[in-house]
Amino acid sequence: MEIRYAHHPEDFKTYTTEKMRREFLIPSIMVPGEITLVYSHVDRIIAGGAVPIKPLALEAGKELGVSFFLERRELGIINVGPQGTVTLDGENHVLDKTDGLYVGLGVKEIIFSSTDPENPAHFYINSTPAHKAYPTTKILRKDIQPAALGALAQSNERKIYKYIHPLGVKSCQLVMGMTALATGSMWNTMPTHTHERRMEVYFYFDLPEDSIVFHMMGQPQETRHIVLRNEQAVISPSWSIHSGVGTVNYTFIWGMAGENQTFDDMDAVPMGNLK
Repeated sequence: MEIRYAHHPEDFKTYTTEKMRREFLIPSIMVPGEITLVYSHVDRIIAGGAVPIKPLALEAGKELGVSFFLERRELGIINVGPQGTVTLDGENHVLDKTDGLYVGLGVKEIIFSSTDPENPAHFYINSTPAHKAYPTTKILRKDIQPAALGALAQSNERKIYKYIHPLGVKSCQLVMGMTALATGSMWNTMPTHTHERRMEVYFYFDLPEDSIVFHMMGQPQETRHIVLRNEQAVISPSWSIHSGVGTVNYTFIWGMAGENQTFDDMDAVPMGNLK
């Protein structure tokens, strides 16, 4: 498990491209045959992925200081690849592409496997500290009624799918969902915002090999960007904007942790204030 530390926005202004990428970019999430995890000290979120060629067990490790991974945590999983199974204390949960799973505090054994090991599942993972055990719940994308936002004229027509949130699958603090951009749209989260009360991790996928996303970061008057490619993620501190523009349309998963779970608790940034 890789550890990432928190950063002051004034320090961020001095970062080179290389340092920004080292501190905020998670470049290799889906590694065949492995579970990769990044522990961020920004609200202690863990982001990562599992690509099981053979069954892979999610274990706590020294970094968490507990006897099993979900002893003091909860977990959100969304499969972004071929069909796979998550086995929780002996109970199997089969996930097709873009199906999700919420796993509550106290589940001891978590095993990832693929239906076809030669065409393995790609499980994306977010985990946050938890204080209460909510029920483990499978989430089918087809059962989610998406919210339609934006317009093609502004290049930001998109659908928002909420997987883990207070009005649906409940959790202690993890909020998790997916945004899918329409063909011809390239901007996400624009007009942009910040929310000092929550941080986010964005995971971009379904990008062609030769396509990229310019992910915008920084305080509204001091913006920077990081270039991301398919199946890469970026850590966004609470003081930072988190918008992006791609060379084609794409899909991304957003996971949030922090002070509240209110989806529309946002501090909007007028377009004229961006620099």
